[in-house]
Amino acid sequence: MSSRRFRTRLPHLLILAAIGLLTSTGVAQAAPAQPDPACKKGEFCLWQNDGYGGTAQRFDLRTANPGECIPLPAGFEGSSFANLMSRDVTVYQSEECSTEGDFTTYPGGGTFVPDAPFLVRGIQIWE
Repeated sequence: MSSRRFRTRLPHLLILAAIGLLTSTGVAQAAPAQPDPACKKGEFCLWQNDGYGGTAQRFDLRTANPGECIPLPAGFEGSSFANLMSRDVTVYQSEECSTEGDFTTYPGGGTFVPDAPFLVRGIQIWE
């Protein structure tokens, strides 16, 4: 395309590009990943894979005592989780709930973490 022809078509091209940007903004945004509905209110659920995939472990106040370290079963490491309990839950890199490794506390009431910052091997539910 010659430079003269390009200059005469440039305003049209800019207008088309602007219209394309204005009409496409936000359209392709995906909803945040939500876990399998098998995780119910009052539970803390961990999945072996990112994005709530693979085998799951579920904890609630019937199966876990608040304030105690709960090591995950041998060979199970959590990569994603959801806290649907009314209590805060701390996840630990260590199965002994040691603060020498990574650990983070997540608020209760609906916290969803599709890609944990480290492999979870122990949890602690707070009073």
